[in-house]
Amino acid sequence: MHADDSEMLLPAAILFDMDGTLTEPMLDFPKIKAEMGIGNRPILEALADMAPAQRELAEAILGRHEDKAARYSALNPGCRELLDWLSARGVSTALITRNSPLSTQTVLNRHGLKIPVLVTRDDAPPKPHPRPLELACQLLGVAHSAAWMVGDGQYDIEAGAAAGVRAVWVSHRRQRPFAAQPWREVTDLWELADLLQRCRP
Repeated sequence: MHADDSEMLLPAAILFDMDGTLTEPMLDFPKIKAEMGIGNRPILEALADMAPAQRELAEAILGRHEDKAARYSALNPGCRELLDWLSARGVSTALITRNSPLSTQTVLNRHGLKIPVLVTRDDAPPKPHPRPLELACQLLGVAHSAAWMVGDGQYDIEAGAAAGVRAVWVSHRRQRPFAAQPWREVTDLWELADLLQRCRP
């Protein structure tokens, strides 16, 4: 616990990552990269550099994996309770993901989640670019400084820093494997809920 946690204000909005944050990790990235033949490069960045014919094949591979993962997705423990708690207190929510619009909507429909603002890779340059976070804040009508970005990945933290949004890293009991420094670190969504409950309205 940070010494200044008692002075924290409840955020006006929380911008959530999806895969690994709200849901259990859905995608086998090494397997997808191997099928696409891109080595260890980030998937979306590798796609952007491909010739059209190669890209079409690679996007089909990615889409197949994303769609299957979304259909069988499971929520992380505490997800539904956390979203209900935020809704009851008027804290806006957005989902910011590097996934496709189709797989994102499949996950929301499967679990009956109501998140009013969705920003997928079709809407803005993907995280770690700050634009998805800026767009979400704009659509929610909140200042960057009044929002939190919550995610389990490096790009979530880097995007938060780039956008001037406080970034909360969900560790799932891992050692942090990247240099970007989150504003806060929580083990899971239950601990995030505890952090929020200590905030002043």
